[in-house]
Parts: sequence; C-alpha cells; structure tokens
Amino acid sequence: MTDILEGKRCLVTGASGGLGAALAREFRRAGCRMILTGRHEAKLEILMRQLTGDADVADYLVADLATDEGLDRLIEHIMREHDGLDILVNNAGVFPVGEIGSISMSDLDECLALNLRVPAVLCRAFAPAMIERGWGRIVNIASSSAYAGFAGTAAYCASKHGLLGLSRALDDEMRTHGVRVISVSPGSIKTPMGRNVPGQTYDNFMEPREVAEIVCRVTALDGSVLINEIRLGRMAMG
Repeated sequence: MTDILEGKRCLVTGASGGLGAALAREFRRAGCRMILTGRHEAKLEILMRQLTGDADVADYLVADLATDEGLDRLIEHIMREHDGLDILVNNAGVFPVGEIGSISMSDLDECLALNLRVPAVLCRAFAPAMIERGWGRIVNIASSSAYAGFAGTAAYCASKHGLLGLSRALDDEMRTHGVRVISVSPGSIKTPMGRNVPGQTYDNFMEPREVAEIVCRVTALDGSVLINEIRLGRMAMG
C-alpha cells in the first residue's frame, strides 16, 4: 500500500474534525503528501505538527468551503502550490438536526452546499487532470443516511443521498480513464458531530481510526479488483 500511495498529493477536507484528522494521519502514514483544509486553524496546526510539520509533506489552508470565496481560494491554492491532486477525499460535512419545518434556511443551504455541492465542485476542478494522467482517486465520505431516511435529519439524508448518486455517476464516467471513485458510507462515528446523532448510544459508535484505515486501504487498491461502494456498520447497535 505504501508504495502505491507514496508521494501522492492528497487533499482531505474537514481535516480539523475527528474523522478528517484520522484520515489525514492514515494517508500520511501511507506516504502521501498531505493538503489539509478546515475551519479551525488551531486544530489544523496541531495536526500539521503530528504529521511532521514539514511543508514538503504537509500543507494546510483555513477555509469555509460552504462559501464560494473559501472554495475558490482552496482550488487556487492547490493549483498554485501543488499543481493539482492525485487523491481527493471529500470528508467535510455538517449534520443539522430538526424536523424540516424547523430548519433555518441558512442551515439547509449550508448542509446541501458543504455535503454535496462542495464535493461536486472539487471533482469538477481536479478530476480532468487525473483523467489526463490516467490515475486518480476520489473518495466521497457519505453515510448510512445515504441509504435510508431518519426523522429529524431530512436535510442531511438528502445531501448524502445526493453524494452517493454523484459518486455512482462519476465512477461510471471515470473508471475507464484510470480514476477510481469510492463512496464510503459509515454508520455513527465517535466524533464531535457524532454526539448530535439522536436516539443512539455514543459509546457504541465506530472509532475514527478504524474507518480511516479502511478508507486508506481501499484507496490503495490498484489491481483488477475494484471496490467502489462501501457500507460500514457497527458491531454494537443502540
């Protein structure tokens, strides 16, 4: 796995969150040159130091990707400083909870923008060069909510259903060009966002590290076996 991913330019969005940080550590362990983005600079700086703090192997940009300004700035930064990407991990997301009539327009817009529009725009920006090189990986972190609907989470479920559809369409579009599009749909994870999940026992949630290890392992597959859609469940429910 390390040989395949060694030196590859890898962007992880939402890297200042629990799963994002775990993904960054795992891909860096596999030899990737990391590019991190998130909203919280202090958390990104700590993560950078954990990854070695060497600008040759790790870089970060604080940006609010739910805004056009933040999204454009990230794309421009990556093209200017890194000349594109080899691996794109669309992990950033929000989880608004509430019945549809009680969700504010701003929460609805942010959820659909960050969870669905941002991955689509980043794919649009970086996939053409992957196709031209004949190698690339796009990993979309979806959710068990991409396959089901739960009361009080309509906006989130809608965004993750959309992300799954995006992944399936892009996989069909890019597979023959050497670019693999992988959708990973975990159940509830022990992250700050996971604490907002209603009606479930947080202590039974998955560990971010376990999810990150699986994501990295699947991303490194480079032979005839293709895994393009993964659902991760929990041993203990409730």
